[in-house]
Amino acid sequence: MTASPRTDQTALFAAGNIAVITGAASGIGRAAAQHFSTRGMRLALFDKNADALERLAAALGPEVVTIAGDVSQIADLERLRDAAYEAFGSVTVLMNNAAIGGAGSDNWTGLEAWKNILDINLWGVINGVHAFTPALLAQGSRAAIINTGSKQGITNPPGQPAYNVAKAGVRTLTEQLAHGLREAGSQVSAHLLVPGWTFTGLTQTPDGKQPAGAWSPAQVVEHMIPAVEAGDFYIICPDNAVTPELDAARILWSAQDIIQNRPALSRWHPEWKTRFDAFIEQEVKPPTA
Repeated sequence: MTASPRTDQTALFAAGNIAVITGAASGIGRAAAQHFSTRGMRLALFDKNADALERLAAALGPEVVTIAGDVSQIADLERLRDAAYEAFGSVTVLMNNAAIGGAGSDNWTGLEAWKNILDINLWGVINGVHAFTPALLAQGSRAAIINTGSKQGITNPPGQPAYNVAKAGVRTLTEQLAHGLREAGSQVSAHLLVPGWTFTGLTQTPDGKQPAGAWSPAQVVEHMIPAVEAGDFYIICPDNAVTPELDAARILWSAQDIIQNRPALSRWHPEWKTRFDAFIEQEVKPPTA
Protein backbone atom coordinates (compact mmCIF):
# COMPACT_ATOMS: atom_id res chain seq x y z
CA MET A 1 0.00 0.00 0.00
CA THR A 2 1.35 3.41 -0.93
CA ALA A 3 1.82 5.73 2.02
CA SER A 4 0.41 9.22 1.89
CA PRO A 5 3.01 11.97 1.46
CA ARG A 6 3.68 13.96 4.61
CA THR A 7 3.65 17.63 3.74
CA ASP A 8 3.41 19.16 7.21
CA GLN A 9 7.16 19.49 7.73
CA THR A 10 8.95 22.69 6.80
CA ALA A 11 12.43 21.43 7.67
CA LEU A 12 14.01 19.12 5.14
CA PHE A 13 15.56 16.78 7.69
CA ALA A 14 12.52 16.46 9.95
CA ALA A 15 10.87 13.31 11.26
CA GLY A 16 8.60 11.68 8.71
CA ASN A 17 10.36 13.16 5.69
CA ILE A 18 11.91 10.86 3.11
CA ALA A 19 15.56 10.65 2.11
CA VAL A 20 16.95 8.72 -0.85
CA ILE A 21 20.68 7.95 -0.65
CA THR A 22 22.92 6.29 -3.22
CA GLY A 23 26.17 4.74 -2.05
CA ALA A 24 24.35 4.17 1.23
CA ALA A 25 26.17 1.05 2.45
CA SER A 26 29.42 2.77 3.43
CA GLY A 27 31.15 6.07 4.12
CA ILE A 28 29.20 9.31 3.97
CA GLY A 29 26.10 7.58 2.60
CA ARG A 30 25.98 5.16 5.51
CA ALA A 31 26.55 7.96 8.03
CA ALA A 32 23.75 9.97 6.42
CA ALA A 33 21.36 7.02 6.61
CA GLN A 34 22.19 6.46 10.27
CA HIS A 35 21.84 10.13 11.18
CA PHE A 36 18.61 10.61 9.22
CA SER A 37 17.16 7.52 10.90
CA THR A 38 17.82 8.97 14.36
CA ARG A 39 15.78 12.00 13.26
CA GLY A 40 12.83 9.77 12.37
CA MET A 41 13.20 10.14 8.62
CA ARG A 42 12.08 7.39 6.29
CA LEU A 43 14.73 6.05 3.94
CA ALA A 44 15.21 4.58 0.48
CA LEU A 45 18.77 3.26 0.28
CA PHE A 46 20.73 2.21 -2.80
CA ASP A 47 24.09 0.52 -3.17
CA LYS A 48 25.86 -2.04 -5.31
CA ASN A 49 26.76 -4.06 -2.21
CA ALA A 50 23.46 -5.79 -1.50
CA ASP A 51 24.63 -7.63 1.62
CA ALA A 52 26.04 -4.51 3.31
CA LEU A 53 22.90 -2.62 2.34
CA GLU A 54 20.62 -5.20 3.95
CA ARG A 55 22.69 -5.28 7.13
CA LEU A 56 22.42 -1.51 7.40
CA ALA A 57 18.69 -1.53 6.75
CA ALA A 58 18.13 -4.19 9.41
CA ALA A 59 19.88 -1.99 11.96
CA LEU A 60 17.86 1.11 11.10
CA GLY A 61 14.30 -0.08 11.59
CA PRO A 62 11.15 -0.74 9.61
CA GLU A 63 10.74 2.44 7.54
CA VAL A 64 13.59 1.63 5.18
CA VAL A 65 13.45 0.28 1.64
CA THR A 66 16.53 -0.94 -0.19
CA ILE A 67 17.43 -1.37 -3.83
CA ALA A 68 20.69 -2.96 -4.96
CA GLY A 69 22.00 -1.74 -8.29
CA ASP A 70 24.50 0.26 -10.30
CA VAL A 71 24.24 4.05 -10.47
CA SER A 72 25.77 3.99 -13.95
CA GLN A 73 22.56 2.32 -15.16
CA ILE A 74 19.63 4.74 -15.44
CA ALA A 75 17.15 1.86 -15.23
CA ASP A 76 18.45 0.96 -11.76
CA LEU A 77 17.93 4.51 -10.50
CA GLU A 78 14.46 4.56 -12.02
CA ARG A 79 13.76 1.39 -9.99
CA LEU A 80 14.99 3.25 -6.91
CA ARG A 81 12.71 6.20 -7.68
CA ASP A 82 9.71 3.95 -8.20
CA ALA A 83 10.40 2.02 -4.99
CA ALA A 84 10.71 5.23 -2.97
CA TYR A 85 7.48 6.69 -4.28
CA GLU A 86 5.60 3.41 -3.95
CA ALA A 87 6.70 3.04 -0.33
CA PHE A 88 6.44 6.65 0.85
CA GLY A 89 4.55 8.72 -1.74
CA SER A 90 7.12 11.51 -1.96
CA VAL A 91 10.84 12.32 -1.60
CA THR A 92 12.25 15.19 0.45
CA VAL A 93 16.01 14.73 0.14
CA LEU A 94 17.94 13.06 -2.66
CA MET A 95 21.64 12.39 -2.03
CA ASN A 96 23.50 11.42 -5.19
CA ASN A 97 26.47 10.18 -3.24
CA ALA A 98 27.80 6.95 -4.76
CA ALA A 99 31.41 7.11 -5.93
CA ILE A 100 34.59 5.09 -6.35
CA GLY A 101 38.24 6.09 -6.04
CA GLY A 102 40.55 7.18 -8.83
CA ALA A 103 43.04 4.31 -8.83
CA GLY A 104 44.13 2.92 -12.17
CA SER A 105 43.77 6.06 -14.26
CA ASP A 106 46.58 8.19 -15.62
CA ASN A 107 46.64 11.10 -18.03
CA TRP A 108 47.08 8.86 -21.07
CA THR A 109 46.74 5.27 -19.79
CA GLY A 110 44.09 3.24 -17.99
CA LEU A 111 41.21 3.80 -20.41
CA GLU A 112 38.99 1.17 -18.77
CA ALA A 113 39.56 2.76 -15.36
CA TRP A 114 38.66 6.15 -16.86
CA LYS A 115 35.40 4.76 -18.20
CA ASN A 116 34.48 3.06 -14.93
CA ILE A 117 35.24 6.14 -12.83
CA LEU A 118 33.27 8.46 -15.10
CA ASP A 119 30.38 6.00 -15.39
CA ILE A 120 29.93 5.88 -11.61
CA ASN A 121 31.19 9.22 -10.30
CA LEU A 122 29.73 11.45 -13.02
CA TRP A 123 27.08 9.50 -14.89
CA GLY A 124 25.78 8.12 -11.60
CA VAL A 125 24.93 11.67 -10.54
CA ILE A 126 23.55 12.59 -13.97
CA ASN A 127 21.34 9.50 -13.87
CA GLY A 128 20.13 10.32 -10.36
CA VAL A 129 19.23 13.86 -11.38
CA HIS A 130 17.36 12.70 -14.47
CA ALA A 131 15.54 9.88 -12.69
CA PHE A 132 14.25 11.99 -9.79
CA THR A 133 14.01 15.67 -10.72
CA PRO A 134 10.77 15.54 -12.75
CA ALA A 135 9.06 13.69 -9.89
CA LEU A 136 10.42 16.12 -7.30
CA LEU A 137 9.13 19.07 -9.31
CA ALA A 138 5.72 17.44 -9.69
CA GLN A 139 5.35 17.19 -5.91
CA GLY A 140 5.05 20.96 -5.57
CA SER A 141 6.72 20.84 -2.15
CA ARG A 142 10.11 21.70 -0.72
CA ALA A 143 12.84 19.20 -1.57
CA ALA A 144 16.62 19.15 -1.95
CA ILE A 145 19.05 17.41 -4.29
CA ILE A 146 22.50 17.00 -2.74
CA ASN A 147 25.29 15.90 -5.06
CA THR A 148 28.57 14.79 -3.50
CA GLY A 149 31.51 16.49 -5.14
CA SER A 150 35.13 16.80 -4.05
CA LYS A 151 37.76 19.45 -3.52
CA GLN A 152 39.68 17.55 -6.20
CA GLY A 153 37.00 18.68 -8.63
CA ILE A 154 37.77 22.31 -7.75
CA THR A 155 41.53 22.61 -7.17
CA ASN A 156 42.41 19.66 -9.47
CA PRO A 157 45.52 18.24 -7.78
CA PRO A 158 47.68 15.99 -9.97
CA GLY A 159 47.60 12.23 -9.61
CA GLN A 160 43.99 11.11 -10.17
CA PRO A 161 42.86 12.79 -13.40
CA ALA A 162 39.77 10.66 -14.06
CA TYR A 163 38.46 11.20 -10.53
CA ASN A 164 39.10 14.95 -10.79
CA VAL A 165 37.38 15.19 -14.18
CA ALA A 166 34.35 13.34 -12.83
CA LYS A 167 34.06 15.51 -9.73
CA ALA A 168 34.59 18.70 -11.75
CA GLY A 169 31.69 17.52 -13.89
CA VAL A 170 29.55 17.00 -10.79
CA ARG A 171 30.30 20.56 -9.74
CA THR A 172 29.31 22.00 -13.13
CA LEU A 173 26.23 19.81 -13.35
CA THR A 174 25.06 20.86 -9.88
CA GLU A 175 25.66 24.55 -10.56
CA GLN A 176 23.59 24.29 -13.75
CA LEU A 177 20.91 22.31 -11.92
CA ALA A 178 20.66 24.85 -9.10
CA HIS A 179 20.31 27.70 -11.58
CA GLY A 180 17.71 25.88 -13.64
CA LEU A 181 15.61 25.02 -10.59
CA ARG A 182 15.80 28.60 -9.35
CA GLU A 183 14.83 30.02 -12.74
CA ALA A 184 11.86 27.64 -12.84
CA GLY A 185 10.64 29.05 -9.53
CA SER A 186 10.46 25.58 -8.01
CA GLN A 187 10.68 24.61 -4.36
CA VAL A 188 13.40 22.11 -5.20
CA SER A 189 16.95 23.22 -4.44
CA ALA A 190 20.31 21.77 -5.44
CA HIS A 191 23.44 21.67 -3.29
CA LEU A 192 27.06 20.65 -3.83
CA LEU A 193 28.52 18.75 -0.89
CA VAL A 194 32.32 19.05 -0.91
CA PRO A 195 33.84 16.84 1.80
CA GLY A 196 37.29 17.50 3.15
CA TRP A 197 39.65 14.73 4.17
CA THR A 198 37.18 12.07 5.28
CA PHE A 199 37.89 8.60 6.60
CA THR A 200 35.82 6.42 4.25
CA GLY A 201 36.30 3.36 2.08
CA LEU A 202 38.00 5.60 -0.48
CA THR A 203 40.61 6.81 2.01
CA GLN A 204 41.41 3.81 4.18
CA THR A 205 44.83 3.66 5.79
CA PRO A 206 47.05 0.56 5.94
CA ASP A 207 46.53 0.17 9.70
CA GLY A 208 42.78 0.74 9.45
CA LYS A 209 42.85 3.64 11.87
CA GLN A 210 41.34 7.06 11.24
CA PRO A 211 44.13 9.62 10.74
CA ALA A 212 44.17 12.49 13.22
CA GLY A 213 43.67 15.00 10.41
CA ALA A 214 40.60 13.35 8.90
CA TRP A 215 36.96 13.91 9.72
CA SER A 216 34.59 11.01 10.17
CA PRO A 217 31.68 10.61 7.74
CA ALA A 218 29.35 11.53 10.60
CA GLN A 219 31.06 14.90 10.97
CA VAL A 220 30.51 15.60 7.27
CA VAL A 221 26.80 14.84 7.63
CA GLU A 222 26.50 16.99 10.74
CA HIS A 223 28.15 19.87 8.85
CA MET A 224 25.95 19.33 5.80
CA ILE A 225 22.52 19.40 7.41
CA PRO A 226 22.41 22.98 8.75
CA ALA A 227 24.08 24.24 5.57
CA VAL A 228 21.40 22.68 3.35
CA GLU A 229 18.62 23.91 5.64
CA ALA A 230 20.12 27.43 5.39
CA GLY A 231 20.08 27.25 1.60
CA ASP A 232 23.85 27.11 1.06
CA PHE A 233 24.88 25.83 -2.36
CA TYR A 234 28.62 25.22 -1.85
CA ILE A 235 28.98 23.11 1.30
CA ILE A 236 32.76 22.94 1.62
CA CYS A 237 33.73 20.90 4.64
CA PRO A 238 36.90 21.54 6.60
CA ASP A 239 38.64 18.74 8.47
CA ASN A 240 41.08 18.43 11.33
CA ALA A 241 44.01 19.39 9.11
CA VAL A 242 42.59 22.06 6.78
CA THR A 243 40.68 25.14 7.93
CA PRO A 244 38.02 26.96 5.90
CA GLU A 245 40.51 29.81 5.46
CA LEU A 246 43.11 27.49 3.94
CA ASP A 247 40.50 25.94 1.65
CA ALA A 248 39.48 29.40 0.47
CA ALA A 249 43.07 30.40 -0.24
CA ARG A 250 43.79 27.25 -2.23
CA ILE A 251 40.62 27.70 -4.28
CA LEU A 252 41.44 31.36 -4.93
CA TRP A 253 44.96 30.50 -6.11
CA SER A 254 43.57 27.87 -8.51
CA ALA A 255 41.13 30.36 -10.01
CA GLN A 256 43.90 32.90 -10.45
CA ASP A 257 45.90 30.43 -12.56
CA ILE A 258 43.45 31.24 -15.36
CA ILE A 259 43.23 35.00 -15.09
CA GLN A 260 46.98 35.41 -14.53
CA ASN A 261 47.92 32.91 -17.27
CA ARG A 262 50.13 30.90 -14.95
CA PRO A 263 51.29 27.36 -15.78
CA ALA A 264 48.60 24.71 -15.38
CA LEU A 265 48.32 23.59 -11.75
CA SER A 266 50.94 26.13 -10.75
CA ARG A 267 50.47 25.27 -7.09
CA TRP A 268 52.39 22.06 -7.78
CA HIS A 269 54.88 23.64 -10.24
CA PRO A 270 58.40 23.75 -8.70
CA GLU A 271 59.07 27.26 -10.01
CA TRP A 272 55.91 28.58 -8.35
CA LYS A 273 56.21 26.88 -4.96
CA THR A 274 57.77 29.85 -3.18
CA ARG A 275 55.14 32.25 -4.52
CA PHE A 276 52.31 29.87 -3.63
CA ASP A 277 53.64 29.44 -0.08
CA ALA A 278 53.91 33.22 0.32
CA PHE A 279 50.36 33.66 -0.97
CA ILE A 280 49.02 31.15 1.53
CA GLU A 281 50.89 32.81 4.37
CA GLN A 282 49.38 36.15 3.39
CA GLU A 283 45.83 34.86 2.97
CA VAL A 284 45.70 32.59 6.00
CA LYS A 285 46.45 34.80 8.95
CA PRO A 286 47.44 33.05 12.18
CA PRO A 287 44.94 33.57 15.00
CA THR A 288 45.68 36.47 17.28
CA ALA A 289 46.05 35.97 21.01
